[in-house]
Amino acid sequence: MAMLRIATILSACLCLSNPAAAQAPTQLPTQPPGWVLDWSDEFDGPVLDKSKWVAETGGNGWGNQELEFYTARPENVRVDGGNLVIEARREDYGGRHYTSARIKTAGRIERMYGRYEARIRIPRGQGMWPAFWLLGANVGQVGWPRCGEIDIMENIGREPAIVHGTLHGPGYSGDKAIGKPQVLDKGTYADDFHIYAVEWEPREIRWYRDGILYHTARADTATGDWVFEHPFFVILNLAVGGGWPGNPDATTSFPQQMLVDYVRVYKRAR
Repeated sequence: MAMLRIATILSACLCLSNPAAAQAPTQLPTQPPGWVLDWSDEFDGPVLDKSKWVAETGGNGWGNQELEFYTARPENVRVDGGNLVIEARREDYGGRHYTSARIKTAGRIERMYGRYEARIRIPRGQGMWPAFWLLGANVGQVGWPRCGEIDIMENIGREPAIVHGTLHGPGYSGDKAIGKPQVLDKGTYADDFHIYAVEWEPREIRWYRDGILYHTARADTATGDWVFEHPFFVILNLAVGGGWPGNPDATTSFPQQMLVDYVRVYKRAR
């Protein structure tokens, strides 16, 4: 009992010295019925696994009038306490006044179909724009939106209790995208971790939050060409500002963090 007590005290001390560890305790893997794990990153190592992720860097606005400069520095993207940490900071860098990070599995992990799931704690504040999404691997050949985009989770800071699941393609992109919000019954999404997922199958994509199905898109109801029958890659990013969320204001505090406990990709069990 004394040994157990010492271990408990040490564990508590470690959690208090590492907020990320306290916020995202280790969980046993769960396998959704009908799916088998195909690929994952549990973010349990000391650094970001570059065999799985590529950092996109730059401050060009990314087509959304974003304000940040994305970097690959540990100040903006790192693994800490079993979480991926993407941190937005207010600082002058590369001609911009904010920094953050954006990582992708392009050229590493690209899949057609599957269940894509992540456990994420989003940041809070006006102008914050965290996202977990998929982009068509053929974007370099056909461009956007013909490559297709599946937004598994997006939040804009002025809507703290709402996340969005959205589909972009030719004829239904930008403000004409096929999407639906999911509203929390109480509290805000930044208060805790939540599990965000899509199940992508031939001619149908379904969106889930904490196991709740809240949006479905199908080829036969799309308002343009269905362009989701080819490989896609995963993106995680935290934007600052932009045409949709608007810019940070006096109420926005920095730094802000997007914490990702894991990303898992499942395939259909045979």
